[in-house]
Amino acid sequence: MNRAPLKRSRILRMALTGASAVSEEAGSGNKPFLLRALQIALVVSLYWVTSISMVFLNKYLLDSPSLQLDTPIFVTFYQCLVTSLLCKGLSTLATCCPGTVDFPSLNLDLKVARSVLPLSVVFIGMITFNNLCLKYVGVAFYNVGRSLTTVFNVLLSYLLLKQTTSFYALLTCGVIIGGFWLGIDQEGAEGTLSLTGTIFGVLASLCVSLNAIYTKKVLPAVDHSIWRLTFYNNVNACVLFLPLMVVLGELRALLAFAHLNSAHFWAMMTLGGLFGFAIGYVTGLQIKFTSPLTHNVSGTAKACAQTVLAVLYYEEIKSFLWWASNLMVLGGSSAYTWVRGWEMQKTQEDPSSRDGEKSAIGV
Repeated sequence: MNRAPLKRSRILRMALTGASAVSEEAGSGNKPFLLRALQIALVVSLYWVTSISMVFLNKYLLDSPSLQLDTPIFVTFYQCLVTSLLCKGLSTLATCCPGTVDFPSLNLDLKVARSVLPLSVVFIGMITFNNLCLKYVGVAFYNVGRSLTTVFNVLLSYLLLKQTTSFYALLTCGVIIGGFWLGIDQEGAEGTLSLTGTIFGVLASLCVSLNAIYTKKVLPAVDHSIWRLTFYNNVNACVLFLPLMVVLGELRALLAFAHLNSAHFWAMMTLGGLFGFAIGYVTGLQIKFTSPLTHNVSGTAKACAQTVLAVLYYEEIKSFLWWASNLMVLGGSSAYTWVRGWEMQKTQEDPSSRDGEKSAIGV
C-alpha cells in the first residue's frame, strides 16, 4: 500500500492546524471537544478584544482632538512604568502568597539590566515607532503601515543569520510588498497619506524583526523567563525615556497640558498601560491553547477586523484598490505563515532532509 499520499496529507493537515501528531493525539484525549473548543474561542476572543482595544485607546491618547496631547514619548514611558509596576506587584504577590498566582520572582539586578540593555534599545525603538506611526496615520491604515515585519524577518535572517528562504515564502513577501505600495498609493490618492507616519511604520517593522532576533540571544541572561525579560526591558525603557522627554521638550508640554489634573485622563493612561501588560499575557495564552501558527492566523484575522472597525468608527470611505491593498497584505502574511508552518512540519517529519531544508528555518 502506498503511504506517501497519506503522509503528505497528514503533513498538510498538521501545517494548517500548527500541531504535531503527538500533541494532537494527546490533546484530543485529555479534554472533551466542546470544552476545548469553548476554551479556544474564549482565549482568541480575549486576544482580539485586548489587542483592538489597545490600538483604539492608544490612538485616542496620541492623537485625540479633545486631548490635544503632543507627548508620544511620555505616553509610551507611562505604559512602560505601569507594566514594570504590575510585573513587580505580581512577583511580590507570588512570593507572599504561594499558589495565588504563577509568576517568577523579580529582583532588580544591575548586571542583568546591563546585559539586557542592547535588546532594550531595540525594544524602545519598537514601541516608540509603533506609537509614532499610530499617531500620524489612521487606525485603518495602521496595519498596512507596519506590514513589512515579515519582509524584514526574511531579510535579516539572511543578513544576520545566513539563512535562506524558500521561493514560495519569497513569493508571499512579494505580495506583502505589493500591498504595502498599493496602500501608500491609495492613501496618497485620497489625500490621507502621512509620509512621516509611514516612515515610522517601516522603522517599527524593522525593530519588531530585530527584537525577535535579539530576544533569543538575551533570554539566557534572565533564565529564559519572558516575564523577567519584560520586567527588565520596561525598567530600562523607563530610565532611557527620561532624558528623551527632557531633550524633546515633552516635560514642558506636559506641565502646560490642560487635562493634567483630570482623573479621566490618568484613568485612560493607566488603562493603556494595563492593556500593554495584558497583550503579552493573552498572546502567550492564545499560543498555549492553540499553537504559534494558529496565533499568527488569528492575528491576521484580527487585523482585518480592526481595519473594518476603524473604517466604520471613523466613518471613512475607501476605494476598491485601498481594500485590495489590505487584502494583499493580509493574504500575503497568511500565506507566508502557512508556507513556513508547512515547511517546518515537513522538516520535522523527515529528519534526513534537514540539511537541505535550511530555508524552512527562519526568524
